[in-house]
Amino acid sequence: MSEFNEFDQQGSVPERSTGSIISHAIEMYKGVILYAIVAMIVYIVLGYVIQLLTGFNSFAIMESMRDSGDYSNFRYWEVPGFSMYVTLSSLLGLLLAPLYVGLIYMINKYNTKSPIDFADLFIGYKQNLGNILIYALISWVITTIAFSLCVIPVVFVYPFLFLGYPILLFENASATEALGKSFNIVKENYGTFLGVVVLGAIISCAGIILCGIGIILTAPFMMAVMYSAYCAYLGKPRQVITK
Repeated sequence: MSEFNEFDQQGSVPERSTGSIISHAIEMYKGVILYAIVAMIVYIVLGYVIQLLTGFNSFAIMESMRDSGDYSNFRYWEVPGFSMYVTLSSLLGLLLAPLYVGLIYMINKYNTKSPIDFADLFIGYKQNLGNILIYALISWVITTIAFSLCVIPVVFVYPFLFLGYPILLFENASATEALGKSFNIVKENYGTFLGVVVLGAIISCAGIILCGIGIILTAPFMMAVMYSAYCAYLGKPRQVITK
């Protein structure tokens, strides 16, 4: 179990603006980038294992689509192993959600000049695990529904979920409490959060644009943005002390 230290501590807090939050996130991310790479490698390796188990080869599919020039009418669901691949990949995403929470925890330790330990990456599997998994499931359902309607609605819906993981970690809240608190804060500051999400997503995807393998370096950046946004609107998190 974990407790929270009520005493003030070191650490920077960004202003409540898109630019300030993104700048703060970049500085925070620099301090934990090696651990972020480890988290991404774990995700990629397990994702590759799933492809081997299901027989679904996403790289071959992308090459086939590129060669044919047909992206919009390609029938993914008809590819052998696709349904099982989607199911297992979704399950993997849920089970790795605590790993992303661990990265947020490390970012806070970096911000407060506290020693970082590799085991910190796995705090989400010890701290509020049930609610983290439930929140991950709720988020997946909401974003999947939005994505099924059209890709664009995901961009406008995702900001409402943005503060959930930091709230679950630093406030030990339930999944529904985290969802409600995140929604209420974002709806009052929607323009800022929309800008933060869009810019954060662009930076997170920059690794694909610049160099495919670079996604390992940039994809976890969104966790730093979540942390910085939490600091901006809810203040410096109280230190989580594990036993």
